[in-house]
Amino acid sequence: MATQMFEGRGHAAVYQKYRFAPGKELQQTILSYLQEKKVIPAELAVDVGCGSGQGTHFLGEHFKKVVGTDISEAQIQEARDTPGMPNISYLVCPAEELPFQDASVDVLTSFTAAHWFDFAKFMREAERVVRPGGCVAISTYTVDMSLRYGNCSEKLTKIFRECWDTILKYSHNRLKYVLEDYKEIFEALPFPDKKRITDIYDQIPMTVEGVVGYMESASPYQTFMKNDPQAAMSLLQETEKRMLETMGVSSRETPVEFWVRHVCVLGCK
Repeated sequence: MATQMFEGRGHAAVYQKYRFAPGKELQQTILSYLQEKKVIPAELAVDVGCGSGQGTHFLGEHFKKVVGTDISEAQIQEARDTPGMPNISYLVCPAEELPFQDASVDVLTSFTAAHWFDFAKFMREAERVVRPGGCVAISTYTVDMSLRYGNCSEKLTKIFRECWDTILKYSHNRLKYVLEDYKEIFEALPFPDKKRITDIYDQIPMTVEGVVGYMESASPYQTFMKNDPQAAMSLLQETEKRMLETMGVSSRETPVEFWVRHVCVLGCK
């Protein structure tokens, strides 16, 4: 059974607002692999655990038909409510029970979601639905994050990480798969032609509000909120205040560079 998080409408709305799309380096890593394996151009790409559709939109620019799937009705509703391309559609379904015919999918992706799946069942589904010669791209950003702004990047990153470390104390035990750079997911992938890349670095355009909003959207923060709402809210408010003071600015809309490290598991059937 997959682990269900991100279920409520409130969390889904925060997720849609603050979660970022795959960065340029990650996009290029995936596209280069798919071109190398000659699956582009392709008819059908399926994005599993699509959430509110950030990664699905990226796929829409490169494939004729894209379907985003997620177990959460609230997340799928957010995705449908977000303006998108006419070649993208969304379905509510578990990652372990995909409503596609055998050997019908050219490319199967999952962005920052596979650690929530039942790996064995999901991999059986991947093997079933991906056509011979088709590919999978399963990625996540890691907890290795830093901020850059003028000459205070080091201080800013320290403030961010102090907050992030407090939030991560409320992590689900499945975060271990992210901390292990998706090693177990790579090993579970049944395709003979596969590789795992662990050093993809992306600069994500952000504002101070966006960085704080991203932390709010994280599943451990939502758990923290349920356990101690006052402490959780105070933590983010205090962190934002410290960030602004360190930067010497007053606006939450001040841009910062948000650097993340991605891990990507790629495979060809």
